[in-house]
Amino acid sequence: MMKKIITLGEILLRFSTKVGERLSQANQAIMHYGGAETNVGVSLSHFGHQVYVVSKVPDHSLGTAVEGHLKSFGVHTDYLLKGGERLGTYYLESGVGPRSAQVTYDRKYSSFSTLTIEEINFDEVFQDADLFHVSSISAAVSPSMKEVVLHALRKAKELGVTTSFDFNYRAKLWSHQEAAEAIQTFLPFVDICFCGELDAIYLLGIKKVDGGMDSAARLESYYQQIKQLYPNLQYISSTFRQVRSASTHTLQGNFYTEGELYQSKVYAIDHIVDRVGGGDAFAAGILNGILKKKAPEEVVSFATAASVLKHTIHGDCNTFSEDEINQFASLEPGKIVR
Repeated sequence: MMKKIITLGEILLRFSTKVGERLSQANQAIMHYGGAETNVGVSLSHFGHQVYVVSKVPDHSLGTAVEGHLKSFGVHTDYLLKGGERLGTYYLESGVGPRSAQVTYDRKYSSFSTLTIEEINFDEVFQDADLFHVSSISAAVSPSMKEVVLHALRKAKELGVTTSFDFNYRAKLWSHQEAAEAIQTFLPFVDICFCGELDAIYLLGIKKVDGGMDSAARLESYYQQIKQLYPNLQYISSTFRQVRSASTHTLQGNFYTEGELYQSKVYAIDHIVDRVGGGDAFAAGILNGILKKKAPEEVVSFATAASVLKHTIHGDCNTFSEDEINQFASLEPGKIVR
């Protein structure tokens, strides 16, 4: 069942403050490596797939650290280019209680943002590949990367590779209008899409649905309309998240295919350790289920459980195996495993 998977995305160095400490007052921080597409790749590697990262890092000690980070999770670095001036970074001010976490980016002019189409032989990269995954974050970092993402999606479809695209809108990277224009050029070349209600409204221009409908019916309506606009989309997925405090959320997964919406049970997540990468863990769970031809109910149940578990560990990457996630999904939360 092992599949060859390609991800394209920037690998960042994250500096996180301690809980209860603001970035402006901090004099030390915790370091982690990660990035949306890479986090998905790490999870899929843990699920037994052969994952290759397409990215670019500087040719110095931080680039070496990124390479070691990927290899430690079994991710292949054959297409990890070296060059450029710097590794993109961001700073996470940890939230607590009613105060949300805050992200400060420092990623302009990073090595990845300078990547061009000419530097990557996508015919070689996509040879025998089963899946290509990318998100709009990659397109947002520079005009050249927007061209790279579109070229990669086109080439993947030309070569018969299944494509996966996560909207992953980041307001600090580009405007709604810029994102909408780019994403609408990508979607004709996409098979699997991660897209929520707000994405449908603000990035695809779909009229807001009557508020009298329940959340599932409302989401199904959006997905039906997205499918009409882009009939090539085979799967659409998202989560419902309610934030009660920085450390207490509820989470439910949604998975739409062949005109039906499937939902997971609602999880109450208390004492969140690290929310970063939760959406990527969910996306990886969905992709794993699709690749392994699981029933839709199983796909969304597994993906949501994977995301919930990610909230319980530090760092961007989910380190749980498929067996561990399946076991968790079948148990009551907090039960001792003997």
